Amino acid sequence: MIGKEGVMNTVQVDREVDCSGMLCPMPIVLTTKAIKELEIGQVLKIIATDAGAPPDMAAWSRQTGHEIVETNENDGVYTFYLRRSN
Repeated sequence: MIGKEGVMNTVQVDREVDCSGMLCPMPIVLTTKAIKELEIGQVLKIIATDAGAPPDMAAWSRQTGHEIVETNENDGVYTFYLRRSN
């Protein structure tokens, strides 16, 4: 991953869920299920292709208290790194 300054970032991922091709609400449903299976502090990587995923993930993060560590978009593929906070 490339950060804001063009420096390579490394996020330790504990679990990955690929929601490619799924529409709302499935990425949020699968994110909610998967994050519950992690320990506090662990990171979940979500891959989604639904253009509504970025605002949905931001709202989900605000409502649940889980931290969005990083987000990326590349050619219509959205990647979210979420840290379980509670």
